Amino acid sequence: MLIQTEPTPNPATLKFLPGETVMSGGTRDFATPEEAEASPLAEAIFSTGDVDGVFFGRDFISVTAAPSVEWRDLKLQILSVLLDHFSSGAPLFKPGSAGGIAVAPALAMDDNPEDAEVVAQIKELVETRVRPAVAQDGGDIVYRGFQGGTVFLALHGACSGCPSSTMTLKQGIESLLKHYVPEVEAVEAV
Repeated sequence: MLIQTEPTPNPATLKFLPGETVMSGGTRDFATPEEAEASPLAEAIFSTGDVDGVFFGRDFISVTAAPSVEWRDLKLQILSVLLDHFSSGAPLFKPGSAGGIAVAPALAMDDNPEDAEVVAQIKELVETRVRPAVAQDGGDIVYRGFQGGTVFLALHGACSGCPSSTMTLKQGIESLLKHYVPEVEAVEAV
């Protein structure tokens, strides 16, 4: 089995491509070793001791190295864990724990019913234009709400904590949404 790697815009995060489906639907972000207990693979990656985050996408795994950890040292450890996992056919999640893998669809705020058409346009653009581009960089972005002209989005994987995420959010995503949806005044990360 050949596992390819790709850099991401976040220098602390590396994207691993095992050449097969990782998650058939949705994504999952593990920010702590405790969260990773739901997945034998995420748990094994965190067990290296040099990892600050693990993210599962459709066909990739993004791993964020702890501060001051060199990728040349960590990369071989992660590749070994991934090879063991995928060649053994081990499950991605422990039995009974997969129910918690969904990313919540909205913030605690409720969208105003009067904004339903605007929200539908925003969600469509995020799903068709933004999420695929962000996934190529080893991350994910999820709609969380729209209130008072501001779109709220959650960043996951390589995008979370990326030095260029603010620029991507403001110059890329905000510009795109403002262009197609005039009611959008700003985009904020939550």
